[in-house]
Amino acid sequence: MAENTQAADKSKDNTHRTMQIVVFKLGNEEYGLHIDQIKEVVITPNITQMPQTPTYVKGVANIRGNVIAIFDLEGRFNLTRTIQSQGSKYTLVVEGEDVKMGLLVNEVPNTVSVNRSDFDESIGIINDAHAETNYIKGIIKTGSRLIILIDIFKVIDQEMATSMKKTSVAA
Repeated sequence: MAENTQAADKSKDNTHRTMQIVVFKLGNEEYGLHIDQIKEVVITPNITQMPQTPTYVKGVANIRGNVIAIFDLEGRFNLTRTIQSQGSKYTLVVEGEDVKMGLLVNEVPNTVSVNRSDFDESIGIINDAHAETNYIKGIIKTGSRLIILIDIFKVIDQEMATSMKKTSVAA
């Protein structure tokens, strides 16, 4: 009986030691978001362009009756565009407490279960050197792959702060 308890504790411990990450490509690199940040993946619908928006805001789209902003993270992160990215085929629908938006990706993202021991948060040097990159949570090393884990809600918060600064400077 004690063995069953130990096995259950070990299984429970392993659950807490893994993370579910949705992985997608931007430019030539792999990026990931924690699965809790993704509501769904859809084929990219028609996008209506909006005037006076940054180039990485592609416009708005109607997804399941909700009009949401569509972002191009390759453009936002100033990444070299791949030939495939001319027409992004899929949209990751991200939903938080205050925001719902779509992120363009070129290929079907995959879900990866990674051990927390494969996650390296020690990229603080990069974050401190460039305040605009504080949305990078760390790097996941799995096999020969390096996946850049980002917090999409910090990207959004930063955009809102930047917009507010521009508005206050203009006023």
